[in-house]
Amino acid sequence: MDDFVYSEFSSDIPEVRSKNIICVICKMARAQYLFSSSAFKKETLTPPFCLFCLFDLFLFLSLFFIMKFLTLAPLALSATATAMVLVNPEQQPLAPSIVQNPQSKSLIELAPYQTRWVTEEEKWSLKLDGVNFIDVTDEYQSGSYGTLHTTRVVHYPEVMEHSHEILPLSKTLDKSNMRSNLEHFTSFHTRYYKSQTGIESATWLFDQVTAAVQESGASDHGATVKRFDHPWGQFSIIARIPGQTDNTVVLGSHQDSINLFLPSILAAPGADDDGSGTVTILEALRALLRSETIAHGKARNTIEFHWYSAEEGGLLGSQAVYANYKKNQRNVKAMLQQDMTGYVQGTLDAGQKESVGVIIDYVDPGLTSFIKEVITTYCDVPYVETKCGYACSDHASASRYGYPSAFVIESQFENSDKRIHTTEDKIEYLSFDHMLQHAKMSLAFAYELAFAPF
Repeated sequence: MDDFVYSEFSSDIPEVRSKNIICVICKMARAQYLFSSSAFKKETLTPPFCLFCLFDLFLFLSLFFIMKFLTLAPLALSATATAMVLVNPEQQPLAPSIVQNPQSKSLIELAPYQTRWVTEEEKWSLKLDGVNFIDVTDEYQSGSYGTLHTTRVVHYPEVMEHSHEILPLSKTLDKSNMRSNLEHFTSFHTRYYKSQTGIESATWLFDQVTAAVQESGASDHGATVKRFDHPWGQFSIIARIPGQTDNTVVLGSHQDSINLFLPSILAAPGADDDGSGTVTILEALRALLRSETIAHGKARNTIEFHWYSAEEGGLLGSQAVYANYKKNQRNVKAMLQQDMTGYVQGTLDAGQKESVGVIIDYVDPGLTSFIKEVITTYCDVPYVETKCGYACSDHASASRYGYPSAFVIESQFENSDKRIHTTEDKIEYLSFDHMLQHAKMSLAFAYELAFAPF
């Protein structure tokens, strides 16, 4: 199986998360580049500096040198090398390792069947460079890597048939609910999937989802909210509203956040990425359950809402969920990902009208066409087509296991939020009116497909 593992990173891998490169500092975040003489040529200083990146860089450099000192000081005072364990390697994710343990590496896929073994530090370095990937370590270790999962063709409705039921429900969508939920969700220091606060934020979110289901009475008719556990601590959340068949429609978002400079230490409020998507589909769930037909399990199809853990680590949580679904022969007919739903200023600054971005690469074309009709019928803003590249969010995990998936983001990809993965991914930069458009889309998507004759 080693013939597909590449030892060097291919320079032709598309850099599809370019929104991470928001200033000179961000682009120069890796230590080995930061101190190279060529980095300070005049032409590299033309982009603007941003204060939040300068602040993050200052914290990083301070902690970097402090930890280096803590590493070297015990060596000078002790005759044994065991003193080196005083430093936790995860506390310096951007520092190059001198000795690398192969067992601590992960296998990532940068494009279909283009793979590379990397350390945790190298993962974050790639993300800082705007490179997406899927962590396929579990697949490789189980011997299932390379297994083809053929996506079956699903026929979706060509016209919207339930506007009389959906429009009254959409009027119950409440921006104040989304704001209060997002304010609390971003109050956790970080939602990094390996952190204690990442577990605490997931627990809080689980309670909110459970309350929404119980208050609607849907739990009396078979609806459930369950934790999907993972070995890293933070769990994924799955709310299931059963229908008359096991044909399943999924709406997803990811609950984790990350600060790429020092994931284990620095704050990562993650308001837009992906707190916005998290509270968007939560509000859509509340509104959907106001339908007695849905809440009482009388819809034709089953509906699920997913909040995935560890998207930032390489789509780890969603991969585990869909691997489990494939193993248990779950019949997923459609999956829509909502990742980053709140930022519109980039579009306005570009002189364009407010819109939502429909991803058209690495998605199911039939489902994407259906979503365009949903937006045209139920949203107050138009859509624009855009691309985000390979493995740009959790919909890629559904596709990987043969389930048709689609992705709608806040804008054209190049106009999306540049503050993500830093301490400045805050509520103050978001538009709840824009998030409301995504909530309308999510609600209509779920309701229309709940009755689709698959």
